[in-house]
Amino acid sequence: MSLELYEGSLKVEDILSRWYQKYKDKNYGAFINFVGIVRDENGIDGLSFDIYEPILNEWFYLWQQKAQKEGAYLLMAHSKGDVLNHTSSYISAVLSPQRKVSLRLINEFVEDFKANAPIWKYDLIDGKRIYAKDRSMAIKGSGLLYS
Repeated sequence: MSLELYEGSLKVEDILSRWYQKYKDKNYGAFINFVGIVRDENGIDGLSFDIYEPILNEWFYLWQQKAQKEGAYLLMAHSKGDVLNHTSSYISAVLSPQRKVSLRLINEFVEDFKANAPIWKYDLIDGKRIYAKDRSMAIKGSGLLYS
């Protein structure tokens, strides 16, 4: 399983280069990646992230199983903590024998990540973390339990 978590901004060039070097000789015909970059908008200085790792690991494992059924392999790196504008907090990649599989899976994977990964986003404004509720999605099965 290739899920990597880092404190702060991702070193995109290092991560992608390492992944490429590791997998270039494994007979995959496609290496499609997506890099998320924090935008300077709405007066934010950056974003900050909290991650619930046990659920993220399970979510990623299920995706890896899905990819493997198609002869593909998933890679993902994400930041914990603060990530300033114009730096990266998220990288994902799909390796597969054919590009069409990788192109389809990278889109499905990124969309599902945005909807279901247990990662909470905060805006950084004037040194404060403010929960980005308007840009967040509820995780399936989350909520309060009543007896």
